Amino acid sequence: MRIGKLCLVVLLLLLTPVAMAAPGLPAVSVSSAPGGGQTYSVTLQVLALMTLLTLLPSFVIMMTSFTRIVIVLAILRQAIGLHSAPSNQIILGMALFMTFFIMAPVFSQIYEKAALPYINEKIEFQEALQKAASPIKEFMLHQTRETDIDLFVRISKSAALASPDQTPFQVLLPAFLTSELKTAFQIGFIIFIPFLVIDLVVASILMAMGMMMLSPMMISLPFKIMLFVLVDGWGLVLGTLAQSFYI
Repeated sequence: MRIGKLCLVVLLLLLTPVAMAAPGLPAVSVSSAPGGGQTYSVTLQVLALMTLLTLLPSFVIMMTSFTRIVIVLAILRQAIGLHSAPSNQIILGMALFMTFFIMAPVFSQIYEKAALPYINEKIEFQEALQKAASPIKEFMLHQTRETDIDLFVRISKSAALASPDQTPFQVLLPAFLTSELKTAFQIGFIIFIPFLVIDLVVASILMAMGMMMLSPMMISLPFKIMLFVLVDGWGLVLGTLAQSFYI
């Protein structure tokens, strides 16, 4: 035991000069850019990037088509009467990949206009951030109702906007989410009606036959699944969701 402690002390004494001589990375370093702006150290840029990655799930939910898709798929599962099929993991996976498919043109613009020039050191970080925000903002404005924008402008007591293009992000974000919730529930209502009709017909038949102890949901479930498969329900729902963003 004493020999082990002695070896540990000797090792620490040997490593101390090396540790003291090693230069530390500066946490914050700001230098002047050739164009008159400011550039930040790599350490600070990496810190900002890691912070953005932690907020990435919130960005995916708030600023993309994910919200509308996942709500419609959840309503569809409830309308069919299947509480665990498809599972939550499958629904989230479908919504995520559909989001990547729908947002592909927007992501391509961000890569070409902001990410690629920044990687090639042709523009600064602030300019890249502004160019990256432009396609996202254009997409969100296209999906947001003007009534929702006016609502949050009044709530924030901001000045009246001359055009929707002048909407700031702090107003556009809640307006976009509100519009997405409205659209998702409208699509979900239309999807729910055929399955509700089947439930009513089956319940009426069972009541007429005096079979009130038999659950109508158990009888109507196979018919709803058969109807959904015969009309190619998944293709119709996913295709309609994708087209709803390009109208």
